[in-house]
Amino acid sequence: MEAVGHRWSPSILLALARGAERFTEIMTIVQGLSARMLTVRLKELEATQLVERIVIPTTPVSVRYHLTPRGADLLSALEPIASHVQRWRPDADTPSSTS
Repeated sequence: MEAVGHRWSPSILLALARGAERFTEIMTIVQGLSARMLTVRLKELEATQLVERIVIPTTPVSVRYHLTPRGADLLSALEPIASHVQRWRPDADTPSSTS
């Protein structure tokens, strides 16, 4: 619970679920997240076995991130929360009918 409760962690997990694999792709999807904070959160999510870091030995080295089965299972709890946040976002006058 602690790792998921940190700021940005749920957004990173959702970005990975939506197809982001590379560091820069995650940064693009999660607006406002700094590179330093993304590094910290990815390490925490790796330590809790929610995210897997895969190093591809190419020139230059390529790194990909994927949800582990544990991380994918957690999405069933995160997605309804993300839908609620999107529906009741601060810039909306009324709740959105789209999810």
